[in-house]
Amino acid sequence: MTSALEEHAERFTLLRPLLFTIAYEILGSATESDDVLQDSYLRWAAVDLSTVHETKSYLAQLVTRQALNALRAGSRRREEYVGPWLPEPLLLDDQDPSADVVLAESVSMAMLVLLESLSPDERAVFVLREVFGFDYAEIADAVGKPAPTVRQIAHRAREHVRARRKRFSDVDPHRNAEITAQFLATAASGDVEALMAMLAPDATWMADSGGKVSAARRPVVGAERVARAIAGLMRKAGPQLHVEMVTCNSAPAVLLYLGENLEGVITLEIADDKITNFYVMRNPDKLAALATARAISRG
Repeated sequence: MTSALEEHAERFTLLRPLLFTIAYEILGSATESDDVLQDSYLRWAAVDLSTVHETKSYLAQLVTRQALNALRAGSRRREEYVGPWLPEPLLLDDQDPSADVVLAESVSMAMLVLLESLSPDERAVFVLREVFGFDYAEIADAVGKPAPTVRQIAHRAREHVRARRKRFSDVDPHRNAEITAQFLATAASGDVEALMAMLAPDATWMADSGGKVSAARRPVVGAERVARAIAGLMRKAGPQLHVEMVTCNSAPAVLLYLGENLEGVITLEIADDKITNFYVMRNPDKLAALATARAISRG
């Protein structure tokens, strides 16, 4: 006979990839999402299961409330952050990004950066409605607002995202991997013209260092400027630099090592076979999240 404690653990574990994904899309931080899930589980373990009619909805609401609390608590830290703030990179397990295009877009760096421009309530409502398909009554319980208000928030958030979202990157993992490998070879050659040919005209290089290591404090914009910056960085790093291709945030990414030390990760955004954005994580505190590959899910 299954004990209540085992039943709690089994239900939570089954939904953990979904719950982690909800928290991560609200927070943009894998580390904080882990903390939210841990706190949520402690609360869940004290719940009388006979009062729970729908486990998925109940746990999604619980995790959303805890994630919103964490997001509001961390807002001042983000306001005082040195240089650009980027979401914590998410190293994925062997999931194919093309298998669920909605999920892939929702955890992309471009989308997570865009979601930073929403209020906490708008962000939570948008994620729960547009990505995970919860109904307005469920979302109302999660954010503590009446369903009609939630509808208005959802509409406002949806219009905000739609107005600012560029076309989503091509979800062709094999082609994107080819382009990434070609980019690495071209960057190693130091050929600025060849690099420029791989970039969209308005390509952008955005680096997050948190002021803890060297990195550009402002985004570098334009194919020529980005290509020259990359060529300069490769020259500076020299032969001791080695790289590893991985998948972060459902997109091709490159881990940068100097010797045994992980110095950064670059996530590439690709559209129409051109690289449109480089999201560069140099903050050592955020690089720690790359130690563990994650499973994400919408169901």
